[in-house]
Amino acid sequence: MQKMTRKPTHPGKIIKEDYLKPLSLTITDLASFLGVSRKTLSKIVNERASITPDMALRLSRAFDTTPDLWLTLQKNYDLWQAEHTSGAWRMVKPIPPQLLHSHG
Repeated sequence: MQKMTRKPTHPGKIIKEDYLKPLSLTITDLASFLGVSRKTLSKIVNERASITPDMALRLSRAFDTTPDLWLTLQKNYDLWQAEHTSGAWRMVKPIPPQLLHSHG
């Protein structure tokens, strides 16, 4: 697993800091451009919701970026959160290499 030393930035914070503020847009303004409700966008901007593939497509079209950018930001944030807030995955027993590579 790739180790990240600092917590990745939630994509919502990036929307707020890199797009809303510099462009002097409100959440309501951007929600209108994106074709989503203010409530939906507010949850993302306030880091209470994740970027979905549909939202990634909308953001990429609005900001002339790529959907992969938004989904990668979300993935990095989610993986860091899972690694640092849940210990359940540490209980998984690795399958022995000889079993993994013996098929075929």
